[in-house]
Amino acid sequence: MIDHLSTYATDYVATKHFYEKAFAALGYTIQAEFVAKWNEHFPTQRMCAFGKEGKMAFWIIEVKEAYTPRHTAFAAENRAQVDAFYQAAMHSGGQDNGGPGLRPHYHEHYYGAFVIDPDGNNVEAVCHTPQ
Repeated sequence: MIDHLSTYATDYVATKHFYEKAFAALGYTIQAEFVAKWNEHFPTQRMCAFGKEGKMAFWIIEVKEAYTPRHTAFAAENRAQVDAFYQAAMHSGGQDNGGPGLRPHYHEHYYGAFVIDPDGNNVEAVCHTPQ
Protein backbone atom coordinates (compact mmCIF):
# COMPACT_ATOMS: atom_id res chain seq x y z
CA MET A 1 0.00 0.00 0.00
CA ILE A 2 2.56 2.63 1.01
CA ASP A 3 5.33 3.16 -1.50
CA HIS A 4 7.35 5.78 0.41
CA LEU A 5 7.19 8.53 3.04
CA SER A 6 9.02 11.82 3.45
CA THR A 7 10.04 13.92 6.40
CA TYR A 8 11.46 17.43 6.28
CA ALA A 9 14.63 18.77 7.87
CA THR A 10 15.82 22.29 8.59
CA ASP A 11 19.18 20.79 9.65
CA TYR A 12 19.70 18.33 6.82
CA VAL A 13 23.13 17.12 7.95
CA ALA A 14 22.06 16.39 11.54
CA THR A 15 18.82 14.71 10.45
CA LYS A 16 20.60 12.58 7.85
CA HIS A 17 23.22 11.56 10.44
CA PHE A 18 20.50 10.65 12.97
CA TYR A 19 18.69 8.39 10.52
CA GLU A 20 21.92 6.85 9.19
CA LYS A 21 22.75 5.65 12.70
CA ALA A 22 19.21 4.67 13.71
CA PHE A 23 18.42 2.86 10.46
CA ALA A 24 21.72 0.94 10.46
CA ALA A 25 20.25 -1.22 13.23
CA LEU A 26 17.40 -2.13 10.85
CA GLY A 27 19.60 -2.77 7.84
CA TYR A 28 18.47 0.38 5.99
CA THR A 29 21.05 2.43 4.12
CA ILE A 30 21.04 5.46 1.84
CA GLN A 31 19.74 4.38 -1.57
CA ALA A 32 19.84 7.80 -3.27
CA GLU A 33 21.05 11.31 -2.51
CA PHE A 34 20.97 14.38 -4.71
CA VAL A 35 20.32 18.11 -4.97
CA ALA A 36 16.94 19.25 -6.33
CA LYS A 37 18.36 21.53 -9.03
CA TRP A 38 14.88 21.65 -10.63
CA ASN A 39 13.49 23.52 -7.58
CA GLU A 40 13.65 27.15 -8.73
CA HIS A 41 12.87 28.40 -5.19
CA PHE A 42 15.60 26.27 -3.52
CA PRO A 43 18.04 24.96 -6.18
CA THR A 44 20.51 23.76 -3.53
CA GLN A 45 17.89 21.69 -1.69
CA ARG A 46 19.33 18.34 -0.61
CA MET A 47 17.45 15.10 -0.23
CA CYS A 48 18.23 11.47 0.39
CA ALA A 49 16.29 8.23 0.56
CA PHE A 50 16.79 5.29 2.91
CA GLY A 51 15.68 1.71 2.50
CA LYS A 52 16.74 -1.82 1.77
CA GLU A 53 18.78 -2.44 -1.38
CA GLY A 54 17.00 -0.93 -4.39
CA LYS A 55 14.01 0.47 -2.46
CA MET A 56 13.77 4.18 -1.63
CA ALA A 57 11.20 4.06 1.18
CA PHE A 58 11.96 6.95 3.56
CA TRP A 59 13.04 10.35 2.26
CA ILE A 60 14.64 13.28 4.10
CA ILE A 61 14.06 16.56 2.29
CA GLU A 62 15.83 19.77 3.27
CA VAL A 63 13.60 22.80 3.93
CA LYS A 64 14.41 26.38 4.81
CA GLU A 65 11.74 26.64 7.53
CA ALA A 66 9.94 24.14 9.74
CA TYR A 67 7.36 22.30 7.67
CA THR A 68 4.40 20.56 9.27
CA PRO A 69 2.56 18.78 6.42
CA ARG A 70 3.92 15.40 5.40
CA HIS A 71 4.26 13.40 2.20
CA THR A 72 2.91 9.89 1.68
CA ALA A 73 3.09 8.00 -1.62
CA PHE A 74 0.82 5.07 -2.32
CA ALA A 75 1.80 2.29 -4.71
CA ALA A 76 -0.18 1.95 -7.93
CA GLU A 77 -0.09 -1.17 -10.06
CA ASN A 78 -0.06 0.78 -13.32
CA ARG A 79 -0.19 4.29 -14.76
CA ALA A 80 -3.96 4.11 -15.30
CA GLN A 81 -4.39 3.76 -11.54
CA VAL A 82 -2.22 6.86 -11.01
CA ASP A 83 -4.43 8.78 -13.44
CA ALA A 84 -7.61 7.52 -11.75
CA PHE A 85 -6.25 8.42 -8.30
CA TYR A 86 -5.50 11.95 -9.44
CA GLN A 87 -8.94 12.47 -11.00
CA ALA A 88 -10.74 11.06 -7.95
CA ALA A 89 -8.66 13.17 -5.56
CA MET A 90 -9.23 16.35 -7.57
CA HIS A 91 -13.00 15.72 -7.69
CA SER A 92 -13.18 15.13 -3.94
CA GLY A 93 -11.56 18.35 -2.74
CA GLY A 94 -7.87 17.81 -3.48
CA GLN A 95 -5.65 20.57 -4.83
CA ASP A 96 -3.25 19.96 -7.71
CA ASN A 97 0.37 19.59 -6.70
CA GLY A 98 1.62 17.95 -9.91
CA GLY A 99 -0.58 16.10 -12.35
CA PRO A 100 0.07 12.59 -13.63
CA GLY A 101 3.31 12.23 -15.53
CA LEU A 102 6.82 10.90 -15.70
CA ARG A 103 9.34 12.20 -13.17
CA PRO A 104 12.65 11.02 -14.72
CA HIS A 105 14.70 12.93 -12.15
CA TYR A 106 13.70 10.12 -9.72
CA HIS A 107 14.16 7.28 -12.22
CA GLU A 108 13.31 6.43 -15.83
CA HIS A 109 9.87 4.91 -15.26
CA TYR A 110 8.71 6.96 -12.25
CA TYR A 111 5.12 7.94 -13.05
CA GLY A 112 3.34 9.84 -10.31
CA ALA A 113 0.61 12.31 -9.47
CA PHE A 114 0.54 14.65 -6.47
CA VAL A 115 -2.38 16.29 -4.67
CA ILE A 116 -2.74 18.32 -1.51
CA ASP A 117 -5.33 16.85 0.87
CA PRO A 118 -7.74 19.02 2.92
CA ASP A 119 -5.19 19.23 5.77
CA GLY A 120 -2.35 20.41 3.52
CA ASN A 121 -0.52 17.08 3.23
CA ASN A 122 1.11 16.07 -0.05
CA VAL A 123 -0.39 12.75 -1.20
CA GLU A 124 0.94 10.83 -4.18
CA ALA A 125 0.15 7.77 -6.24
CA VAL A 126 3.16 6.28 -8.03
CA CYS A 127 3.89 3.52 -10.51
CA HIS A 128 7.47 2.36 -11.15
CA THR A 129 6.86 0.24 -14.24
CA PRO A 130 7.01 1.32 -17.89
CA GLN A 131 3.25 0.99 -18.50
